[in-house]
Amino acid sequence: MPSTTAKAGGAPSAAAGKGRPLVVVESPAKAKTIAGFLGSGYIVESSIGHIRDLPRNAADVPAAMKGEAWARLGVDVDNGFKPLYVVSADKKQQVAKLKALLKDASELYLATDEDREGESIAWHLLEVLNPRVPVKRMVFHEITKSAIQHAVDNSRELDQRLVEAQETRRILDRLYGYEVSPVLWKKVMPKLSAGRVQSVATRVLVERERARMRFNSAGYWDLDGTFDGPRPDANGVTAFEATLVSVNGRRVATGKDYGEDGNLKGSNVEALDEAAARALSAGLASAAFAVRTVEEKPFKRSPYAPFMTSTLQQEAGRKLRFSSQRTMQIAQRLYENGYITYMRTDSTTLSETALNAARTQARSLYGDAYVPAQPRQYVKKVKNAQEAHEAIRPAGDTFRTPDQVSRELGNDELRLYELIWKRTVASQMTDATGQSMQVRLGATTSSGVDTEFAASGKVITFPGFLRAYVEGADDPDAELEDRETRLPPLAVGDPLSVAGLEAKSHTTQPPARFTEASLVKTLEEMGVGRPSTYASIIGTVQDRGYVWKKGTALIPSFIAFAVIGLLEQHFDKLVDYNFTASLEDDLDEIANGQGDAIAYLQRFYFGDGVSGLKAMVSDNLGDIDAREVNSIVVGQDADGNDLIVRVGRYGPYLQRGEDRASVPEDLAPDELTVAKIEELLSAPSGDRALGTHPESGFEIVAKAGRYGPYVTTVIPEGAKAEARTASLFKDMSLDTIDLDTAVMLLTLPRLLGADPADGEEIIASNGRYGPYVKKAADFRSIDSEALLFTISLDDALVIYAQPKQRRGQQAAAAPPLKELGNDPVSEKPIVVKEGRFGPYVTDGETNASLRKEDSIESITTERAAELIADRRARGPSTPRKAARKAPAKKAVAKKTAAKKATAATAASKAATKKTATKKTAARKAAAKKAAPKKAAAEAAPPEQA
Repeated sequence: MPSTTAKAGGAPSAAAGKGRPLVVVESPAKAKTIAGFLGSGYIVESSIGHIRDLPRNAADVPAAMKGEAWARLGVDVDNGFKPLYVVSADKKQQVAKLKALLKDASELYLATDEDREGESIAWHLLEVLNPRVPVKRMVFHEITKSAIQHAVDNSRELDQRLVEAQETRRILDRLYGYEVSPVLWKKVMPKLSAGRVQSVATRVLVERERARMRFNSAGYWDLDGTFDGPRPDANGVTAFEATLVSVNGRRVATGKDYGEDGNLKGSNVEALDEAAARALSAGLASAAFAVRTVEEKPFKRSPYAPFMTSTLQQEAGRKLRFSSQRTMQIAQRLYENGYITYMRTDSTTLSETALNAARTQARSLYGDAYVPAQPRQYVKKVKNAQEAHEAIRPAGDTFRTPDQVSRELGNDELRLYELIWKRTVASQMTDATGQSMQVRLGATTSSGVDTEFAASGKVITFPGFLRAYVEGADDPDAELEDRETRLPPLAVGDPLSVAGLEAKSHTTQPPARFTEASLVKTLEEMGVGRPSTYASIIGTVQDRGYVWKKGTALIPSFIAFAVIGLLEQHFDKLVDYNFTASLEDDLDEIANGQGDAIAYLQRFYFGDGVSGLKAMVSDNLGDIDAREVNSIVVGQDADGNDLIVRVGRYGPYLQRGEDRASVPEDLAPDELTVAKIEELLSAPSGDRALGTHPESGFEIVAKAGRYGPYVTTVIPEGAKAEARTASLFKDMSLDTIDLDTAVMLLTLPRLLGADPADGEEIIASNGRYGPYVKKAADFRSIDSEALLFTISLDDALVIYAQPKQRRGQQAAAAPPLKELGNDPVSEKPIVVKEGRFGPYVTDGETNASLRKEDSIESITTERAAELIADRRARGPSTPRKAARKAPAKKAVAKKTAAKKATAATAASKAATKKTATKKTAARKAAAKKAAPKKAAAEAAPPEQA
């Protein structure tokens, strides 16, 4: 476990006093902002996230450790769980740079984030840099000049308890992932992963989908009425609406009275069918209605606490339609550039300066009546809260309004900043007050049936904090707190006239699927994981193919069903909600100095020889029937035959006896009804068996796929081989393709050889947008698909010797840099392309540039769809062509005048200087855009989720 080689606050060495202090932070953007505050007296450099970690693969293991059996795992479980940390290859250059800077430094300030992960990064820096100068731990929760100076003046030592808790978490996650994931590879599908929190989050989604699959809808009826009171309200309105709630004293059944089987859960309710509802409507048409009860009472609503990580993700999801990951990326940019306080926090407290700033701004904007006499304190924290931070709020001792920062921020940053600003200011405002009214009215039908209707109203008498902020709701039909429902003045005994009665039918609905916002809320309530990690968890389960999004809904795949089924049957403890939440309590005890890390890991991994992780994996592996795990019964046909979804090596498929059919990729599990299954099984598949591959011996079939016809090899279950797949050329047909042609297609992509100039390999391949050759990230189109089989290395070198064709030149369009899935709105394929101003994504209708935090390699279909949706929502760009031409004409005129008269020389020089200034600014902006972001640099390894 952790032990430092250099202690923060250590004694000065002989080198102390020479040079300038070196300040190390995690991200380049953060380094740039802090350097501006500290000035030339300090050197500020970035570690670019974590500088070392447990080995990611065998290549990461040092040569001296290759012979150690535990080195690949990265943890010596038999010797105190000693970790093997290695500096990753992509960080060696940065580490060398930090060491070089440290040689001439007078002091070392470790200015990583003030949380467990930040403390751990600081410890790793100490271990690797091994400084011989005084070391100080510098912490802050906002990046403002005063906060940074305060952090320099009030440094502390490294908190070893926080480091130990974080390293224990890292080792625990590695043991979980590296022991359980191989079970999934062997029994479900290669390249899957299990994680301590990701598996529990996936189980939550699977259980909700199972409930939807079990659900049987029920129909019920009720009666809505419109009535007129005897006295008008202030606006002259007498009409109001009410709903039937009881018949002969028995409550009328609503949707909540029906179970998931479609039957009533109790007997003491009156279930109306269509005939009964219409009979009541007819019987009450001329009945004498009167008010039976009126209940009025005041209500009060207090403002919501300022944002912490999880509530920010929820509100940004509801109001801005941001994913959790996107929210955190934007929040990080706002933090690093000094606009908000630290965005990974579980605290809702505000500092004294923040309280004063919020109250002052509320008073300035809304008046004294909207600010309470005393500041509001929000000290409640969620279960398993992290170390004490402030809530997420605007940075500084005074808050800048959204209008004041609108010219400095991009669209996404401004929208999120405004959300945080509103929530913070509202948290220090007065309560909203009002009056609610509950009315019961009734009448008896001509046949003697007594009926009672109910109506409710709400009037806000003083809006208080609602002037500034209203929280969203996960339920789109939920009534927001600032919404009024007015009733006319009513008193007991008031006669009412019937303006209209309508019998209405309703159908019960299955439990709603989780959105990112509601999943975050549920995980937080369960105490599973840390709220600051939810964004990466949700991203991981999507990247692993366990979950996909339909609109905002999170839908588990059948792969997730198989994985969770296996874990529930054979590793139930590992996906038990209470067990997972209790792990967080254990880690908290270590962070508080009340728990022993080695003893905890010993219990978790070895247990008593039966209950530990190692025993669970060893004892269960032989008992797991892969076919059973991967078979999900989804119904029965009319003859009683099971309808089964099997998760095969290459995806899920339906089976009934010998009949098989693929499961469409965009079909949610609960939509796989018996009728839908029958339709899929009876539809012609279009598959054609062409014969056996002459080299591999595997069968080759031709299929109609989502992106067109293709040929593929069929790999028998249990065989250790990867399927080969190739699209048909445009002039080929599924009906006529033969075995020889299919074998030829399966040779693609074809390696042509290496460029002798730089050693880069060149391949020929076919894409959705035509044939091309590729060298590294350089794609070049070729004239026809037929050339794919004849083009040589020399031919390709000739192509690369030519300048790359750009837009507007007479050449075939360059192939896309990356092909993604379909856009959920246009349903057209999304691709990544290189544009004049950098890479962008497009669905063929809308183009959207990649943002600073995006990269071609890591961008997903979901993220691309978000960028396109955001660009689509902003509408067409405002034409700027005419505006740009005017200065050009002016410049030409000046230049001409300068040639004719020497008096214009000074103006010409000024214009040149202005142009140079603009170019310098452009270069700086480009450099900022190219800087790697902390979020990308700190991407969690698979097992860490």
